[in-house]
Amino acid sequence: MVLEVEVLATAEEVARRAAGVVLEELAAGRLGALGVATGSSPARVYEELAAAGARWEGVEVFALDEYVGLPPGHPESYAAVVDRQVRAPLGLAPRRVHVPDGAAAKLDAACADYERALAERGGVDVQLLGIGATGHIGFNEPGSSFASRTRVVELADRTVADNARFFDRPEDVPRRALTQGVATIGTARRHVLLAQGAAKAAAVRAALEGELSTDCPASALRTFDDVLVLLDPAAASLLDQRTTGRPRPVPA
Repeated sequence: MVLEVEVLATAEEVARRAAGVVLEELAAGRLGALGVATGSSPARVYEELAAAGARWEGVEVFALDEYVGLPPGHPESYAAVVDRQVRAPLGLAPRRVHVPDGAAAKLDAACADYERALAERGGVDVQLLGIGATGHIGFNEPGSSFASRTRVVELADRTVADNARFFDRPEDVPRRALTQGVATIGTARRHVLLAQGAAKAAAVRAALEGELSTDCPASALRTFDDVLVLLDPAAASLLDQRTTGRPRPVPA
């Protein structure tokens, strides 16, 4: 098991380093499926990938999560975000992009279908991740089992408040989502987590140096096989160990 932490000077360098990992895997013929996250940090990565001029025809994309209750085509649905930030810039065929169906009549069945599609693919090769202020990865909020699979979840109040900036009114922010579970995320061959800004510093410290606990779902990263954590100085500001390398082991 490998977990490395790199603190880079700027958010732009964080994005460039993450894109470099993806492009290395693509060039080596090891990128059949890319796991994508949404948010401001990954958006810069997708810009770097699009600018690289690589060929993506054989790559499939799997999103981490999707809101429940947004109408089809809503611009802040993750299906729409992934389409405009990832699929279109990389020139991928729509059939190669997979997002949980948050508008399904039977949400549990939609979760089972998505879990099945990921399992049939054998997980993704590189999973890009952000981290929420609550310590969530995907939409796995505090209390999420490390054995959890794709399912319907309630979003924490802090997550709803943080996501309100993407919507016209706070009351428009969905309070439920479909998300890959912690164990589902863990099936990826490699994980690259990005965090930028002081607002993420406490969650980063809990994930990397705190107790291995469902209170901070992102701490499960320390149980995954191959993880690279990329931080800017503000996101790394509360860490005891800020140099590249594996954080000190923390007892479960």
